[in-house]
Parts: sequence; C-alpha cells; structure tokens
Amino acid sequence: MSKALDGVRILDFTHVQSGPTCTQLLAWFGADVIKVERAGEGDATRGQLRDIPGVDSLYFTMLNHNKRSITLDTKKPKGKEVLDTLIKQCDVLVENFAPGALDRMGITWEHIQKLNPRMIVASVKGFGPGPYEDCKVYENVAQCAGGSASTTGFDNGPPMVTGAQIGDSGTGLNLALGIVAALYQRNTTGRGQKVLASMQDTVLNLCRVKLRDQQRLERTHTLHEYPQYPDGTFGEAVPRAGNASGGGQPGSILKCKGWETDPNAYIYLITQAAAWPAVCKVIGEEDWITDEAFATPAARLLHLKLIFARLEKWTMTKTKFEAMDILNKYDIPCGPILSMKEIAKEPSLRATGTIVEVDHPTRGKYLTVGNPIKMSDSSTEVSRSPLLGEHTEEVLAQLGYSAEEVAELRAEQVI
Repeated sequence: MSKALDGVRILDFTHVQSGPTCTQLLAWFGADVIKVERAGEGDATRGQLRDIPGVDSLYFTMLNHNKRSITLDTKKPKGKEVLDTLIKQCDVLVENFAPGALDRMGITWEHIQKLNPRMIVASVKGFGPGPYEDCKVYENVAQCAGGSASTTGFDNGPPMVTGAQIGDSGTGLNLALGIVAALYQRNTTGRGQKVLASMQDTVLNLCRVKLRDQQRLERTHTLHEYPQYPDGTFGEAVPRAGNASGGGQPGSILKCKGWETDPNAYIYLITQAAAWPAVCKVIGEEDWITDEAFATPAARLLHLKLIFARLEKWTMTKTKFEAMDILNKYDIPCGPILSMKEIAKEPSLRATGTIVEVDHPTRGKYLTVGNPIKMSDSSTEVSRSPLLGEHTEEVLAQLGYSAEEVAELRAEQVI
C-alpha cells in the first residue's frame, strides 16, 4: 500500500519537541525525513532525561520515529556544499531554531529560493511578529502567554499549566498541516513558500472558548456555567473554572469507590440536558425531573453544587468502570480518569496503533504513541528512531556522492 506522502523529502533541522513532532507526523504519512544533526552530539534530547546510561532517551526516541539521521558540520565549506545539495533535492525544510538562527547559518530564504524555488520552508517560533518575536519560548511559557494558564486551575489558586504539551506538540501538529497545505498549493503555483506556526498562536487557538467567554463576560458581567455563579463574583477577565466544562454543559470530576487510596479513582460526568431524566433515575432522584428547581437547564445552574454532591454520593458506591458501564447504558456523557499506567495497558489502544511497542537496538523494547490520525489508504507502521548519524553514508550516496568523496568528508570531520 502506498503512503500519503510518498515521494516527499523533508530536510529536518528540528530539535527537542515542537519541530520533531511535526516531522515525525510527516514521516508517519510516508515522507522521507532526513534529520540533520551535529556530529558527536545530535539532538539535545538524545541525552535529556535518560533512564539508561549512554542510550538515547525516551524523550528523543518517542519524537523521532521513521526518520533517517545524518551528521553534518554546516560551518565547514564542504558541509555547506552538502547542505546546498540537500536543499536542491528536498521539498521541505523544517526548523525550530531560535529567531534569526537560520539566517546566521547562511540559510536565508533568498539563498534557498535561488537553489530550489519549489522548496517550502516551515518554522516553529515562540511568538509571531510583534514585541516578543525575538524571545525564546518553552512549553510552559507558551501556555502562559497563550491564555491557557490564566484560565486553568481553581479560582482560589494560582494560574496552572496543563500536563498536555499543547504548546510544543500542538504547534508541531499545526505546522504539519501548514506544510501539507503548502505542498498542495505548490501543485498549482509551482512555487515554494514560507510557513510559520507560533507557539503562542497555537495555545490561543486551543483556548478559543475562553476568548469567547471573555467577550460574553464583558457584555453580561457573569458566566452562568462557571462555578463562581451564582454565589461568587466575577472580575474583568475570564476566571479559572476548575473542572467545569468549557462547552456550556455542566460537568465535574467525582470521587469513585477507592478514591481514598487511588489518586485516579474518579470519573468525569456531564449533566447534559437531554440526559437529565436518566441521571435522576440512576441516582434515585426521580422527583428532580419535574421539580421546578431542577427541571430546566437554567434552573439547575443555581444548584450545581448540590447536584454534583448528590451525584458523588452515588459514584462513590461504584468503581469508575462500574459507573461507566451503568451511565453509558443511559447515554449519560462520562469518562473515567485514566492513569498513564492504565492507558499503557489498554488493549484497544494497542489494537488501533495508538500505543505501539517498538524495539530499539540499544534500548530494547519500549512503548510509544503512534499516529493519532488513521487513514484507510495510508497505514502507519512505526519504526524506531535512528541512531546518531546512522544514515549519513546512505543519504550521501543517494545525493550522488561516491564512496571516495564520503570517505574524504569523514576524514575532514564534515560528517
């Protein structure tokens, strides 16, 4: 079976997480991703958070599957010649260097266009054009600057970042989409173009419902579905809403049997209007179906604390999975709080390729996440991440270098 991006060659100058997320996704779809690394060092994450001495870390391996690695010193003249050859023969260059680094390396847009006017240059940056565009950004900085942290957590606590890597991996996903769109447009125009995805923009995009709520708050001075209503007060900005749903459907995390010793013995339950009669029947409060204090969504907003306290009395008599089985029979929206240990062992996630076991020559077998996007005519096989410089000679031979020329480059420590 062919792959969606068969024939597309990616020149990968990315490192750490945001850029490698993008190029790994493209590799999963069949692109030939050539990861350019510094000899002797490589991507910084090869050595970060190691659990086995002298072996590529899980941080690196889980972000660089299906790629080829070459080592290249682009500061040396012959290294620049190799790089120019790569630019001529690749379709896309992807980078997430600090602002201005690519230009300082001599890889300017003008230089690339002269060598290959069809090349797409895709970049991850912390901020887009503006007062902070030269600032260096990491995951949690992006979450703070993009509006996520100020709206996450509980009202009586400080701003909080989420464990999901929405700044890094989220931006990588956005950049991959931009690259695919640019490749498609190139079919019509014949030209390459620059593609930019900033981490602040990505986080804000994922926080759009909070920007919606900011405008509602400025107009009405209240947000009825937030836990501050009706007893609390609202300020000028969208407050932190704890575990309330961002979609307007009242929801909460509730304790289940075993919560005293299991930090994940909880379930998330939503009291959706359509399911309200079923909720009442399940917990033995049938009178609430017709009671004026609970009969309508607007009325229930005044009593959410009481409603969820009563629901929790019921969920505490069941394990989270027992509660799920019962609630799903009545189409009541809910979901268990799954730990990473539970997710790693879930057979259905293994069966769909969402979690994959990979064998590595120095690490051995380990678990990783697979392609989150499933296509009927472009299946994904997850192959291990490359060792540092593993494919240098193979790639150079494909570029037209002879064995003697490769040996010379190695002797001069260009590769």
